[in-house]
Amino acid sequence: MEYRRLGASGLLVPALSFGAGTFGGHGPLFGAWGTTDVDQARRLVDICLDAGVAMFDTADVYSDGASERVLGAAIKGRRDQVLVSTKASLPTGDGPNDAGSSRTRLITACDAALRRLDTDYLDLFQLHAFDAGTPIEEVLSTLNDLVRAGKIRYLGVSNFAGWQLMKSLGIAEKNGYPRYVAHQVYYSLVGRDYEWELLPLGLDQGVGAIVWSPLGWGRLTGRIRRGQPLPAGSRLHATADFGPPVDDEYLFTVVDVLDEIAAETGRAVPQIALNWLLSRPTVASVIIGARDEAQLRQNLGAVGWSLTTQQRTRLDAASARTVPYPYFPYYRQEGFARLNPPLVQASGRNST
Repeated sequence: MEYRRLGASGLLVPALSFGAGTFGGHGPLFGAWGTTDVDQARRLVDICLDAGVAMFDTADVYSDGASERVLGAAIKGRRDQVLVSTKASLPTGDGPNDAGSSRTRLITACDAALRRLDTDYLDLFQLHAFDAGTPIEEVLSTLNDLVRAGKIRYLGVSNFAGWQLMKSLGIAEKNGYPRYVAHQVYYSLVGRDYEWELLPLGLDQGVGAIVWSPLGWGRLTGRIRRGQPLPAGSRLHATADFGPPVDDEYLFTVVDVLDEIAAETGRAVPQIALNWLLSRPTVASVIIGARDEAQLRQNLGAVGWSLTTQQRTRLDAASARTVPYPYFPYYRQEGFARLNPPLVQASGRNST
């Protein structure tokens, strides 16, 4: 397993990490993701560690904390072999302080996550969403206290807009607080909005991307085809409305090229989609999920080989979309290469 530096930090993370959203699943969304119990989770962790996948991502909102509890039990006795990443800020209850990133909320959420995960520190703690109601100085000073207390080692965010992340980084630098080194983002062959602003921000500021839903919310599994009904067992029947929308014709155009490259390489469609992501700038780790061993082993086959330049170019072309103002001038103005060399020279490897 290749290990990559997480943004401008000293932490090395595996190119593939495991998303524990399927652990302990219940409810309309997480129950559709998976209902992995502790024994099953231990087996999936075994397979991950054998393959060098040693980072596990979860969140307090996943199945009301059940995901963290199952993950904690599954890694018991081998905490020193793994990196644990969790998230907080989304609502976990109806109380006035059960959501957001206030000092009260973050301290409570961190301590609760440590109890559920049965550990005394988190390798990576991420804000699951931006809290516009709490001053950024309050957020960052609280996270600084948690880092100094030894409860958190590295900080990140998830689902932030560019200005929200950049403003936070500026305030952190001004006050000497720890900087965010990771941004957990939605990015896939059928969801390339990350590239418009967040990717160049990551290159410039040393923020590595940890990618969630790299198969386009389950659309790039190889089971969805043009002119065919949605497979009976697809989780999209229950979860499509929760995730990013994708136009059908756009999806099938991408899937057609994935099918062609699958025939050329002998690789599965999900492996090709994941491998493409691993070649993109700023990407430090791609989160894979699995409801069973077979699914996990297939996803692990995304590493150890590379698409050809010509195959990547075909996928780039099939998945390209016209970007909105103010981003599109960058791709049309004369002198772009001279004005924006980091974007032109990015080779596809994590350059942060």
